Amino acid sequence: MNQDFDVVIVGGGLAGLSLAVALSTSRLSVAVVEGRAPADTVGWDSRIYAVSPANARFLNEIGIWQHFDPSRIAAVQAMEIYGDAGGRLDFSAYDSGVEELAWVIEASLIQRELWETAKRQGNVTLFCPARPQALSLGPERASLGLEDGSSLSARLVVAADGADSWVRQAAGMEVEFKPYQQMGVVANFTCEKPHRNTAFQWFRGDGVLAYLPLAESNMISIVWSTPDDHVGELLALPPEEFCSRVAWAGDMRLGELTLVTPPTGFPLRLMRAPRTVAPRLALIGDAAHAIHPLSGHGINLGFQDARVLAETLAECPDFIDCGDESWLRRYERSRIEEVVALQSATHGLQRLFRPQNAVLTMLRNAGLNLTNALPVVRDALVRYALG
Repeated sequence: MNQDFDVVIVGGGLAGLSLAVALSTSRLSVAVVEGRAPADTVGWDSRIYAVSPANARFLNEIGIWQHFDPSRIAAVQAMEIYGDAGGRLDFSAYDSGVEELAWVIEASLIQRELWETAKRQGNVTLFCPARPQALSLGPERASLGLEDGSSLSARLVVAADGADSWVRQAAGMEVEFKPYQQMGVVANFTCEKPHRNTAFQWFRGDGVLAYLPLAESNMISIVWSTPDDHVGELLALPPEEFCSRVAWAGDMRLGELTLVTPPTGFPLRLMRAPRTVAPRLALIGDAAHAIHPLSGHGINLGFQDARVLAETLAECPDFIDCGDESWLRRYERSRIEEVVALQSATHGLQRLFRPQNAVLTMLRNAGLNLTNALPVVRDALVRYALG
């Protein structure tokens, strides 16, 4: 059986679903292909995202944000960044004249609300569970064969299926991977002292440790980006010793910690795609780019991909094929500057704080202190991060 659509999105993660929902007011028919529907999370999800105010506005505009449970969202109102030799950089929403620097929310809550909204959307059809098996990009239409033997025809296929995108590989689009030989360790904790809606980040000799405030005043989520061998050591620790190690690495800033969710690790790598569009194909989210998590901007880039691509498709005149590469290049050109800037910045910071060199140590910590002493520069960084 073959079914025809204007747009087929492969991947029902945050980027793919937000694109589908953003197209709700368009005249386009949309299909979403996903292997597994979002499951209800019992307790707290250790997959936490810091959503920028710009992307909170985007989620509000597409009708998602207002449905989140306020008791599960934390506003980040301040951030303290510490170097590995006395350097410090502080950000404050109040000093910058904004209400918050970011919102911290569980990934599962965002995905479930996007999924339920897409299910109710008149122009969206969800194929789940479903997995792609064959892809053909023709001059007039694209064809996506599924494992159950059915096929979908579309003017445009959107790859939103992650950094190891099946669609991207099937289309023969080359990307460049640079593994960091690091993993990100994530877990949630209760803390002895209240976080006061402050995020913390330490650049350490063994990686970058971040504390993110959760909605409850005595709960945090952590991301510790650290070398592979150190990850093995951390994940092998008994819970009490792991808590002590994380609290000590954070200078006991929030006192003793108690584990709420077990720690898990995921590999870190930089991924650059020379092109994010081709005839009848567009890449968004992790299928288009991957960055080091020290900036916390990975999901924000994905949401902005979805926003810009939705606008590009909605603005496409009737006499232009929305899968035409020349039209899709509008999306590619709109996104390249921010993506390259953030990839370069996070990759550069990761490399800058990695070497144990006395001169570099002095320079990088002096740079943090100098930036902290220049409110104009510091506020400019905040404004850029806010979008």
